[in-house]
Amino acid sequence: MSFDLFNRFFKRFFPVPYFLTVPSFGLDIGDESLKFLELVNTKNGLRVGRHGECNIPPGVIELGEIKNPKKIEEILIKLREEVGLKSVRVSLLEEQVYLFKLRLEKIGLESIRESIELSLEEHIPLKASEAIFDYELLSQDEKSLELQVAAIPKNVIESYLAVFKNAKIIVKSFELEAQAISRSTVKNGDLETYMIVDFGEKRTGIFIVSRGAVMFTSTLDVGGTMLSNMIAKNFKVSFEEADKMKRKYGLQRNTENKEIFSVILNSVSVLRDEVVKHFLYWHTHKDEEDRDNPPIKKIILCGGDSNLIGLSEYFSVSMKNTVEMANVWVNILDTEKHVPDINFKRALSFAASLGLALRDYKHN
Repeated sequence: MSFDLFNRFFKRFFPVPYFLTVPSFGLDIGDESLKFLELVNTKNGLRVGRHGECNIPPGVIELGEIKNPKKIEEILIKLREEVGLKSVRVSLLEEQVYLFKLRLEKIGLESIRESIELSLEEHIPLKASEAIFDYELLSQDEKSLELQVAAIPKNVIESYLAVFKNAKIIVKSFELEAQAISRSTVKNGDLETYMIVDFGEKRTGIFIVSRGAVMFTSTLDVGGTMLSNMIAKNFKVSFEEADKMKRKYGLQRNTENKEIFSVILNSVSVLRDEVVKHFLYWHTHKDEEDRDNPPIKKIILCGGDSNLIGLSEYFSVSMKNTVEMANVWVNILDTEKHVPDINFKRALSFAASLGLALRDYKHN
């Protein structure tokens, strides 16, 4: 019996009491900020524990690559000392990760990992010795396996491991940010196809999830900060005042300030056009095996700036598709029975942290 199988058997018949379980921390590291969140298993189910956010100075991390290890170590040490972070699951930005589908024939297949390693250089611009990879099984039949493979440069992982080691924090796993977000926004076991739009401060991630796995990722240099800057420039106000105006009016036509609608719409339409482009590409191109991609059932919005007033309605009308705000509690708790410790709007920015922490309580 393998260790994993024995572990599952043991937990099934000798479950660990909830008061002895180790809390699970998710750590979402971006270029501008770090968000952490703890999930605790209580007698009433999963509950949010310690959580928060701290800024990362410009230039310390760029496109997911650590440029100033000492500064990140200082931030992590402070979190360990003040919050009590001892072990974490960490997200990686999609700019550093290569995703591809791979079909392996069962005939002559002895090791899935060895077979993937032999195929890596056909799909990514790295030597197999320079990459670290993992995979998810999408489907299988009598003759073959279909896998979704994620690979990342070994030196990127080593740079992250080094700063956590120096900060004396254990890393339980690294995971693509898109996969963590999908775990917190798509119902566990739902194998339908969804587009997730993570509208953040300075960037927007566009992910397509199907059969429980991330099939496509893209990042745009468009975010809420750009909207605020446009308002500040147009109305000649401070960034702080512009940000307040953005949140107050959003995409409302019938307000006392008609001009702000046009300013925000011009910026949001740039994002809409990019989302439409990826949406159409998915539906008009075939996969690696010349099959049609499954249709996107709906678009899910998350991220700190996704709760802009009227944004989901604008996307829904202009794209003629169902667009919904994410429910980041869908796999954690029943909001009709328990009110989360984070309000709905703020929770949208913790989607990745929640998904990372949730991995300790889910098999996917």
